[in-house]
Amino acid sequence: MNKFSVKGLAELAGVSVRTLYHYDKLGLLQPAVRTDANYRYYGEQELLRLQQILLYKELDLSLSQIGAILDDPEFDILKAMQAHKEELLRRKKRIGQLLQTINSTIDHLKNKGKKMDYNELYKGFSKEQAEAWQQEAAERWGADTVANANNKAMAMNKGEWEALQQKGEDLNKELAEMIGLPATDSKVQAQIKEHYEMMGKYFDVTPNVYRCLSDMYVNDERFAAYYDKYNKGLAVFLRDAIHAFCDNAE
Repeated sequence: MNKFSVKGLAELAGVSVRTLYHYDKLGLLQPAVRTDANYRYYGEQELLRLQQILLYKELDLSLSQIGAILDDPEFDILKAMQAHKEELLRRKKRIGQLLQTINSTIDHLKNKGKKMDYNELYKGFSKEQAEAWQQEAAERWGADTVANANNKAMAMNKGEWEALQQKGEDLNKELAEMIGLPATDSKVQAQIKEHYEMMGKYFDVTPNVYRCLSDMYVNDERFAAYYDKYNKGLAVFLRDAIHAFCDNAE
């Protein structure tokens, strides 16, 4: 029979010599041969038993529990191996799910640098709504303008896109608080200048395009409803302030 010394078995199984001495002392794993000089040698049966010990330890059983299982007269190594396999497959599935969750979280934390997904441009809209907006914009401004706007957006990473969205939100709130001031007021015009520059991040804006866009804020009920949710009358206030800005810019 093939015989393994304590050192040889320790290296083979990836355990320490001290561990094997400990198992021997507990009666959990005793050598097949013990010489007069107290050298220990292990055979195939001991190797198989050690494998069971390590597998049960992997399943978080205590050494006393493992000993009771292995010393049970009805212990069947084939049935035990099948049970180990099923349990490890369950663990594999669970670990796979955990890894997927971890990867999703890592991706979420890193995605500030990810390039924009086309769908992010119309998040919250149905596919039909998005296509309708694209078609309407193309008819109003031209297909090249729409393509240019899409290309600008797609060149941003998600963090840049979200920052731009937040900038628009902040400007709308600040302008909503200024309703009542003259459209030509320096504070209002400073905000409009920021708004104009922000719009330039979306597409190649000009004073003439900007003026036409502001008219839509009032004439298109969808835009009017969007701006007036910040403060009733914001759509009209924004249009008048933009007109004043464009008068000076042209």
